[in-house]
Amino acid sequence: MTSGDHAVPPTIADVARAAAVSKTTASDALRGHGRVSGPTRRAVLDAAERLGYAPNRSARSLRTSVTETIGLHIPEFLTGAEYYMAFVFGVAEQAARAGLDVTLLSSGHLPLRRGAVPQVDGLVLCDPVAEDPVVEQLMNSGLPVVTAERYAGDCQPAGVVWSDHDASMTALLDHLHASGARCPAFVASDTTGDWSLTLQRVYARWCAERGLPGLVGKARFGAPPEVLRAAVRQLLARTPRIDAVVCAADGAAAVVLPELRAAGRTVGVDLLLASCVDSSAMRTAEPPITAIDLRPRTMGAACTRLLHEILCGETPRGTVRDLPVEMNVRASTRR
Repeated sequence: MTSGDHAVPPTIADVARAAAVSKTTASDALRGHGRVSGPTRRAVLDAAERLGYAPNRSARSLRTSVTETIGLHIPEFLTGAEYYMAFVFGVAEQAARAGLDVTLLSSGHLPLRRGAVPQVDGLVLCDPVAEDPVVEQLMNSGLPVVTAERYAGDCQPAGVVWSDHDASMTALLDHLHASGARCPAFVASDTTGDWSLTLQRVYARWCAERGLPGLVGKARFGAPPEVLRAAVRQLLARTPRIDAVVCAADGAAAVVLPELRAAGRTVGVDLLLASCVDSSAMRTAEPPITAIDLRPRTMGAACTRLLHEILCGETPRGTVRDLPVEMNVRASTRR
């Protein structure tokens, strides 16, 4: 070959020969369709990578219904949260590793006609709320759907990645009790997703089992600081003996710190403060705030990985996977 010649790009036939499979099997493996075993698919992907095979995705989408794109739906109330950003990065990173593009679908800005289906191969839904009409439409679109947390609606997803928030909330309340709290209050989120409802249910049960009053204030997820502070102010005014406050929403615990100080309380001394969502605001607060690390980036990646496996036929529909979470104990709950 002379210096002026150009190498001929590898074809699907070259990939099939290198992987010792038929062209049909190689094509199915690369598209993520058909009944291709995991080892065979990996052999085809390895051969394609080794040869530098780059399929013409535009031409392929004209020949097949495969778009090599997944849709990501985020509830409108989550879009301002640090959790959301980390979750999206996890989805995007895992999708890139799988050779998939990501289209963002938001309930507040998604003009879906009734019966319309997004032009994607599958969907990831973050903590879907059953009464959201867009969520209902996506769940009934006929596309494979993987949800982060369980879905309370009638149509069940193809896959679920969830965390045991019952156990983590119980552990957090037990930690506060062990640190001396006997009158803990809970500032809950008023959303109706699985995560929010589980936290409220666990708090009510935990208090009832110990004969403690259930002191609950509610605020909209993403509510402005003054709303969160007002909720805490009302709780303290109603029950001055409160000795611990747990905030559900991302960032809320750091936001209410000034209100606690204005009430003459010293966090970590005569009042304990904790968050159900860890974030940079919890780590940098003064004092640093005990929080549950929900591992949103890992959750986003896990949902995308499960969806890709379902699309490839490697994992059966109905698969449910558990993502462990952990509590980070900090100065706000250490007396």
